[in-house]
Amino acid sequence: MTTVTLPPGPPAPRLVQGAFLLAAPQYGMRRLRARYGDAFTVNVPVFGRAVVISNPADIKQLFLAGPEVADNLERNLGRVLGPGSMFALAGEEHRRQRRLLVPPFHGRRLAAYEKIVEDETVRELASWPEGRAFATLPSMMRITLNAILRAVFGAEGTEFAELRRLLPPFVVLGSRLAVLPVPRAGWGRWNPWARFRAMRSDYDAVVARLIARAEGSAPGERDDVLSLMLRSRYDDGSRMSHGDIADQLLTLLTAGHETTATTLAWAVERLRRHPEVLRRLTGEVDAGGAAYRAATIIEVQRSRPVIDTVGRQVRAGSLRLGRWTLPRGCPVLVSISLIHGDESVFPNARAFDPSRFLGAKPDLYQWIPFGGGTRRCLGAAFATMEMDVVLRTMLRDFSLVPTRARGERWHSRGVASAPANGGRAVVHRRRAPHAAPPEAATTASRTGQEDRCAGHV
Repeated sequence: MTTVTLPPGPPAPRLVQGAFLLAAPQYGMRRLRARYGDAFTVNVPVFGRAVVISNPADIKQLFLAGPEVADNLERNLGRVLGPGSMFALAGEEHRRQRRLLVPPFHGRRLAAYEKIVEDETVRELASWPEGRAFATLPSMMRITLNAILRAVFGAEGTEFAELRRLLPPFVVLGSRLAVLPVPRAGWGRWNPWARFRAMRSDYDAVVARLIARAEGSAPGERDDVLSLMLRSRYDDGSRMSHGDIADQLLTLLTAGHETTATTLAWAVERLRRHPEVLRRLTGEVDAGGAAYRAATIIEVQRSRPVIDTVGRQVRAGSLRLGRWTLPRGCPVLVSISLIHGDESVFPNARAFDPSRFLGAKPDLYQWIPFGGGTRRCLGAAFATMEMDVVLRTMLRDFSLVPTRARGERWHSRGVASAPANGGRAVVHRRRAPHAAPPEAATTASRTGQEDRCAGHV
């Protein structure tokens, strides 16, 4: 009989541990690692008793384990995204659907979507005020929502307007419910799960109309992801059900909309506090380059990961992970913030330094904002393209004013962690190519246009 050996962890009750990690996930993880080491056991709502790891060797071993050894968490975002979502699928069914969904997000398909993202960015940035502080997160949310509705859903007209109205509150509520237990008893009209199901019903009705319209279009007439999904076939010649398509579209929206927008808001927050990086990026945009911008996007995701953890669940009788032996059913949570902040992996980890990724691709078992292994986010290339296009367009058209204010604090939005003040910016429109910012565009901390905010460096 295999002896189970779990790493140590706090003895506090489940609800106390859950509240602590929910209120301050990055701080809480750092405190626990400082006390118990790079692996520790927590007892939290939704997951129960789970092992948290942050050692690179342990993470690689977990990500390389086959689905018969460690696969999808039983309790995951599939609870809110539907049974056909990639988050809900495991084993062979997950592999089959992933094979169908990967092609639309790579190669020539991505290039076709770049124009959509740039158009939506230009349209949104036209409303930006000059010379006064404002939060950029709402703008980034609108850009990524509009882009994904057009590129993925193929939405336009009435359906586009309906989804724009419906999805933002739907995503916010779903993000919060995803980290909470499902109540056993109803709360009447105050039950948030009932409200969520009503929103989901409205969403399904709109998507049914979009599917009907796509199926009625001529071959080759459309190249949005929805149309490609309808044309795709499994190895046996069968196709995805409409219900599965609706779940997958919702997954692509939630996984690629809020997280991408939040990363862009963090990018603004970081660039304003690192003027040398900002100047180099602007010069590169003017010269038509992209390498430093790509490195900057990677560094933003390393230093300000918007998702705290990625998980697996032991499926074998037991799993030997490093020096620990975990039992069947044990959830294993990889702490993204801990591995990204590990000095042995990323020297001078607290510094914001894009040059660490110049000419070198990140190790995908150490840099994991998109998860890893066979369950790595299939929309990673699409999200990266989106962030690149939005930053390129913003720096081409606007001068971003630096600030000496302290970094914005982390604010949990349920699934994602955003800058507490929304990635506040002060901008001036660039009147001509390569134009320097106006003389009046001094740092916000000198002009008093922006409140100082306490937080991380």
